[in-house]
Amino acid sequence: MCPRVDPKWFLWLIVPLLWCCQRSLSELKVRVRLDDGQVTEESLQADSERDCITLEFRKADGTFVTYLADFKQNVKIFRVLILGELERGQSQFQALCFVTQLQNNEIIPSESMAKLRQKNPHTVRQAEEIRGMEYLQMDVAVNFTKAVQLSPHIHNICSEAREAMYTRQDDVRIWLQKGFDGSMFEVLPQSSSIPDLPTCKLCSIDWKPCICSYRLSLEWIPCSLKYCKSRDSSGRTTSYRCGIRSCQKSYNFLFYVTQKQLCLWDEET
Repeated sequence: MCPRVDPKWFLWLIVPLLWCCQRSLSELKVRVRLDDGQVTEESLQADSERDCITLEFRKADGTFVTYLADFKQNVKIFRVLILGELERGQSQFQALCFVTQLQNNEIIPSESMAKLRQKNPHTVRQAEEIRGMEYLQMDVAVNFTKAVQLSPHIHNICSEAREAMYTRQDDVRIWLQKGFDGSMFEVLPQSSSIPDLPTCKLCSIDWKPCICSYRLSLEWIPCSLKYCKSRDSSGRTTSYRCGIRSCQKSYNFLFYVTQKQLCLWDEET
């Protein structure tokens, strides 16, 4: 079943570098080094029947990250569970969910992922390609109750973040053209419409609205397939899948919050 919801059930899984057959549901794990130098394990789960891939990992500060690629709906979902600062009046954890369009060549197909196997599981992997930072203006709030139209996985992944689900106006325009219910979207205040709306990093008052920034990096994802060439018995050149290419991809999500208290991590970036 894709994905798992409860972080306490999290299994640290796989890296595949050899190909072979397997059932539709597959789990893998790979050790990676985060940008703070700490080593963690990414868990990857592929479900070829539901055509989705889930990637999960825990950061050194306890933050739990889930990334899901839904190929049927061409949607990707990021969920972040951030430990709260209890001494500053926050709850035990804060949840964020970002939903946007899945682009071509972001990650290999679920059927291909399900066939991957780990080699040298104790090796700390490094991505072959660094794709750099992508800045995403998440300027629209998403109604959790209606969001199942975007992906059937949203209610499972984003249940803790039902009051903090965001997307972009560019994505909304595409979904409206597909006939999705526009009432699930609400455009949020922007700096362009409210000149004195500060970034949370520069805001000195915990209870004042501001534009929050959250940076997230996926250190190792199988982003494309590798093809090798050979000659058959008649001398013709043929190509076959012979492995994967790995990528590192970073995101910076920008979104409106009603008070800086909901974006305390921005003080440290």
